[in-house]
Amino acid sequence: MKGTNARGQALGLIETRGFIPMIEAADAMSKAAVVGLTKWVQIDPAMCTAVVRGDVGAVTAAVEAGAAAAGRIGEVIRAHVIPMPWESLEDPLLK
Repeated sequence: MKGTNARGQALGLIETRGFIPMIEAADAMSKAAVVGLTKWVQIDPAMCTAVVRGDVGAVTAAVEAGAAAAGRIGEVIRAHVIPMPWESLEDPLLK
């Protein structure tokens, strides 16, 4: 979320097969709850991940909505919420 400190916020991730389903997931997550799209990563042409931050309830709702939206047009590999990520994990993961 712009202008807020991400430390202490839940972390939500959706990994999809393909770029377009990941964009669909990110769009649905942003519309479903008050979360910030922290980053997206294209691992290779077939695997993409969208990462959101926010409070646990919002991130959970966003990941559920994003996974459903991406699943309608493509394949969701994984969808996961980490309610309270270990602080040392955040710096390398979110750079």
